Amino acid sequence: MQMNLGLALKLIETARAKADEIGVPMIIAVVDAGGNLVAQQKMDNALLVSIDISLNKAYTAVALQMPTHELTSLAQPSQPLFGIHNAVGGRIVIFGGGFPLKADGTIIGGIGVSGGSVEQDMDCASSATKLLAGILKR
Repeated sequence: MQMNLGLALKLIETARAKADEIGVPMIIAVVDAGGNLVAQQKMDNALLVSIDISLNKAYTAVALQMPTHELTSLAQPSQPLFGIHNAVGGRIVIFGGGFPLKADGTIIGGIGVSGGSVEQDMDCASSATKLLAGILKR
């Protein structure tokens, strides 16, 4: 399975539905396995800063092959990845809301959500990862 526009839009729709449910306007981005944008949607009244943050969360999840919230503790002073947020022109995001998307153990892309609290962003993004898991079980 590869990331494509149809799949990206389904993932965004799921994350957007969760954002609607919790009442927080979000910006949701999906990238392919190379970190390239496939699709991005901005909900009405979402924070403009979240355009770049959501894309960079998705990119980070693919580039480092891990959810962005796992970077938080690793990127603190005296930790092994301290300063990583300055890498790649500042594109690396070290707080939650970005997840790699996998099919059969292989990363096919990433999703990034921004606009709410870190927990809300993670909730919306993880709803899309659950959808992908359900699609793969079929």
